Amino acid sequence: MICGDGFIVMIQGNVGGKRYVEHFSKGVLSRSLTRAEMGPDEAYVFASHIQSKLEKQDIDLITIEELVEIIINDLRLEYPLIAEKYMSWRTIKSNSDPLIILIGGASGVGTSSIAFEIANRLGIKNMVSTDMIREVMRKILSKELIPVIHQSSFLAHNGLRVPPPSGFDKVLYGFRKQVDTVSVGIDAVIERAIKEGMSMVIEGVHAVPGFIKKELLKKDNVMMYVLNLSDENDHKGRFYSRCGRTWARRPLQIYLDNFESIRKTQDYFMSQAEKFNVPLIENRNVATTIDYIIKDISETYGGFNAKKYKSERIND
Repeated sequence: MICGDGFIVMIQGNVGGKRYVEHFSKGVLSRSLTRAEMGPDEAYVFASHIQSKLEKQDIDLITIEELVEIIINDLRLEYPLIAEKYMSWRTIKSNSDPLIILIGGASGVGTSSIAFEIANRLGIKNMVSTDMIREVMRKILSKELIPVIHQSSFLAHNGLRVPPPSGFDKVLYGFRKQVDTVSVGIDAVIERAIKEGMSMVIEGVHAVPGFIKKELLKKDNVMMYVLNLSDENDHKGRFYSRCGRTWARRPLQIYLDNFESIRKTQDYFMSQAEKFNVPLIENRNVATTIDYIIKDISETYGGFNAKKYKSERIND
């Protein structure tokens, strides 16, 4: 980008062992700062400040690492919380492996909303609902062949051909049968995304710990989280909010009539998360949930000078 007096700032980077050079762009920097939850106007002003600083220091070529260090140091002075979030975003972005994020939870706990925000924050363009995977499987597997996938997750027991064994809760038995079937599709989507080098967020009621292939979850770039709402009134209130929107397709009453069954599936999610050591997040506050997930991903998946900046924060 050419500054006011004709001064040009170039950024030098490295991708896959190959060097590249590109113009510094206030627009690109502004957009990256908004992913760290800085307001658009503030982001543009800050980006202009960085450009002016480079110009005053007569810097015409700078590495991406040097530029990010300048950005973070200046952010710390005025926007320490934004600096922390920007560092996390950079840490995640620096990894060349595709990032696969699974967000599970019972109907109504907010998996779709959180998945959308996470995808937006990280610039991930691909987001898949497990309900969509189930819908595709419904077209392939007839109701006569696999009846449990042709019911809602909390009503899957209505599709059981044979009653559950004595001592088994029928709601959970049907739910597990449906999850077990849909998980085959989830595994296939994850494997394809990794093969194609495509980052993706997968969310829904079928992303249950213990059902996804172990070898997939062992990968550092495949992350799984479970959302929870301990307060039943809060959980029920989410259905009132969701079903009250003009675009909602399903009536509120079906959720209220089956709320007890939905809570059973949520309790099962909690037990599975604990059993398989998957982070269980109380989703009472969207911002807090997103910050937790982003930070956890950056610590596990990222590698952009994480230790260096952590050490600097401790010594500040």
